[in-house]
Formats: sequence, C-alpha cells, structure tokens
Amino acid sequence: MLVRISYFQYHFSDMSRPTIPLFKVFLSPRDELMPALEEQLYSGFISEGQPVVNFEEDFAKTFDIPVGISLYCCTAALHVALILADVQQGDEVISTAVTTEPTNMAILQTGATIKWADVDSSTGNISAESIRDAITEKTKAIMLVHFGGVPASINAIREVAEEAQIPVIEDAAHALGAKYAGQPIGNHSEFVAFSFQAIKHMTTVDGGMLICRDNEKKEKGRKIRWFGIDRNIPRSEAEITDVGYKYHMNNVTAAIGSVQLKHVGPLLDRHKNNGQFFDQNLGGIDGLSLSTRDELAEPSYWAYTVLVDRKKDFISYMSGKGIAAGEIIKRNDYHPIFKERSSYREGATLVGVDKFISRMVQIPCGWWVSDEDREYIAETIKQGW
Repeated sequence: MLVRISYFQYHFSDMSRPTIPLFKVFLSPRDELMPALEEQLYSGFISEGQPVVNFEEDFAKTFDIPVGISLYCCTAALHVALILADVQQGDEVISTAVTTEPTNMAILQTGATIKWADVDSSTGNISAESIRDAITEKTKAIMLVHFGGVPASINAIREVAEEAQIPVIEDAAHALGAKYAGQPIGNHSEFVAFSFQAIKHMTTVDGGMLICRDNEKKEKGRKIRWFGIDRNIPRSEAEITDVGYKYHMNNVTAAIGSVQLKHVGPLLDRHKNNGQFFDQNLGGIDGLSLSTRDELAEPSYWAYTVLVDRKKDFISYMSGKGIAAGEIIKRNDYHPIFKERSSYREGATLVGVDKFISRMVQIPCGWWVSDEDREYIAETIKQGW
C-alpha cells in the first residue's frame, strides 16, 4: 500500500464527491521506506556520507544526466549555481516574473539585480527574443524556468546566451523527467537545478540537485555547500579559499530519495499520461485555451495550466464541483522586495506576462488523478463556468 498524504486539506464542497487536490505528496511504501530510514537514523552517522553519494549517482543514472551536487533545497542549488557563474554585487541576472519566489530570491542573495525579461503568453516560459533585448554589459547569467514542467525553448535561448557568452541556469524544479530535443532536462545548459520539495514529482522531504557541465565548477560547488571545505581531505589540512554555506544534504533525506527513485518512473508516467489526456480532451472549449509549446519540448506535467476567461469564476466553479484549481504563483515583479532590486529594459513592458497571468489557472494532473478523476475534470470544464 502506498502512503498518500494530501497537500491541501480535503473538504466536501459537493457532499457526493471529495475534492480532487491540486497537489499531493507521494511517499514510498512503508515496508521499503521505514527500514531504510531506521538504518540511517541508528547508524551513528546521519550527516553527509556515502548514502548521499549513492543518491547522487542513482539520480544521475535514473534520469540519464551527469552526476550532480545534492543540496538541502533547490533554492540552495540556484544560489550555488549563481556563485559558480561568478554573479556578484552590482551584476545583473536576466530572469522571469513567472515563477515561484525562490528563483529570484536566490539572485538577490548574491547582491545582484534582477533584469526582467518577458514570457511567451501561451506557456509562461521566458522568451529568447526578450532575453536578447535585456542583455547589457552588466549581465552575468540568464535564469530560465520550465514553468509547470513544460520545457522552455532551450535552443533559441542558448543561441542568444552563446552569442553573448553568458551562462544559462535552468530552474528545473517543475521539470523532473521532461525532455527537450530528445534529451532529458539536465543535459543542455551550464547549470540545471532540480527540486525535491514536498509536492514535487518526487520528494526527499526537502532537497535539491545541481547539475554542472564543468567538472571544476562542480568540485568547487561541493566545497561551497559545506563552508568552503573539501571534505575529501582531513579537516586539519583543509584550506578555505571561498565563502561557503551549510547547504549539504544528509544521509536521512538521501535515503528517502534513494527509495523514492524506485517509484519515480511510474509516478512520472502517470503525470505525463494525465497531461496528454487533457491536451487531447480540453481543446475547442469556449473561454479556454491550451498552451502551445516548442515542438521539441516533452513536458513532465508537474502542473497542468489552462488559460481561461473569467478566471475567478472558473476557480470558484471548479471548487464547487469538488476540484481544486488555482494559481500556483504570484508574478514576482509585484513583490516589494523584487521591485526594489530589479529593473526592466528601458521602454519595455511585460506584455506576455500580463496576458499569461490574467488567464493562467492550474488544474489537478498528478499521479493521484485517476482515469475517472480526469474524465470528471474534463467533463466539468466542458459544461462551462
């Protein structure tokens, strides 16, 4: 039996049918997970050790990507990526307002300024053309988010980045298991960060993974995650040359991750199957549009986005029918902290962001959504709101 924990409290808006939640935590079967946890908890060594190394290697094999640096959260992974990209006080990082706040908070942690680029109004993903327009002599990195698990147009964005000799950091928190141009996300850019936060495709309770193309930078990143110290040599011989942080993953959360990897394939398959069902069954509905995407993108459907007229009415209608629907982000450029430390290209407006946010809603799509559930969701939407 699987352990299933609802992220949102169940309620009965329609007493005949419990709410289908927008997100749900998946934990591995108790008879697999608890022995693995007990082994680590009573081993006498629960900090970063061999189980962390094992998880890093198993993760890479599972997703056919380079071995990465595990960290205690995806935000830490993004922060380390920015440091490795040499982003410092006074530099600019081009980013998107269509993301969760940690993406851009990591930029502020370096002392850099955010330069907003616009997005494709259909997908919410950052636009290569807008990135090109936002580049200045102060630009040190490009932050790319695969919103909802739909890969952005990586080829076009990398072309712009390579022309300007600026590294790309992919925030792939939503995109575990997604592909672009036939290659798994994690193989395309200088830095790619994944999330194992509670409600992602797989969880380690919390955690992150940073993939680095450059092996020297990867080894530097391993030092940064532990106070700048090389843990492969005796502590008395270590010499710290860079500022470091307490960003490491521990053996306990790594053990959870290793057990989760045994189940992540079927979980991802279900997300994708449900997403493809909605792609095929929600077209041609008055007042609703489906996002179009780069033809090379193969989504992992962490969240399924529909673009609707009368958004508040849609959310209320769905709730009344026992289906959780809502907005998973607030546009970041409206937060006071980001307003104070960001800028727009002179004369530019974020027309794509405006259009996308005005109609964006997410509906349940994950592993917990059964065939019956998804048919009910589709039929409910087709009835109108």
